[in-house]
Amino acid sequence: MKGMDVYVSTDPLPDEFNGRRALVTGGSRGIGAAVAQRLLDGGARVVTTARSATDDTPKDSVFIAGDLRSEAGAKQLVDQAVEALGGLDIVVNAAGAARVYMGGPAAIPDREWQDSLDVNFLSAVRVTTAALPALQASGDGAAIVNISTGAAKVPQPPLLHYSAAKAALDAYSKGLAKALAPAGIRVNVVTPGPVETPGGTEIMQTIADAMGAPLAALAGNVPLGRFGDPRDIAEAVAFLASARGQWITGTDLDVNGGQ
Repeated sequence: MKGMDVYVSTDPLPDEFNGRRALVTGGSRGIGAAVAQRLLDGGARVVTTARSATDDTPKDSVFIAGDLRSEAGAKQLVDQAVEALGGLDIVVNAAGAARVYMGGPAAIPDREWQDSLDVNFLSAVRVTTAALPALQASGDGAAIVNISTGAAKVPQPPLLHYSAAKAALDAYSKGLAKALAPAGIRVNVVTPGPVETPGGTEIMQTIADAMGAPLAALAGNVPLGRFGDPRDIAEAVAFLASARGQWITGTDLDVNGGQ
């Protein structure tokens, strides 16, 4: 049976996030922007953050520019978000970036390893740590969702720095879920497969070019027959952040078209 070759829009539950306040990192474009828009559509008030806004940044969100590659930068961002929203109930750590090194691990410079850890792992640690007092004040029902990658489970040499950083995020998330469960704060991971975003498509195109294959050939490896749409990931995040996922914590949800 042939899978769907285009994303089919779904109707969000319009009131499920009424009264909820959310912070979405990496929210200026791609998966983060789709997550922010999905929360807004469900009635949440949302702060998005990245180093700069883009045309894809949800217009109804409050955008706060920030650099999460330092503890001070993360704390400043969270303080501003809490002030803007009056508190926090949901944190989605969607910030992430990677550069491809087709020469493999030996070609990845030390600065790239450090930058990958800062952007793809430590940014989530810093934001979460800074946000914990506000999440604890929120009471039962607070939720953290971290965005990982399938490359953390099946590491590829050209992206080993990215894979390692996201694998660290996965381990951190599972341990954090156990630590925060007594406070009623749930922590889950969403692991996307290949998704069409500005950064993701650039990576896939680089790999396809190195293989001498068209980009569409990579989509052919997905059992459901297409690359992911950022909204596919946003729906999974919305489920885990909502009351529909109230008895789910410490899980890692693969959203990858069957890969």
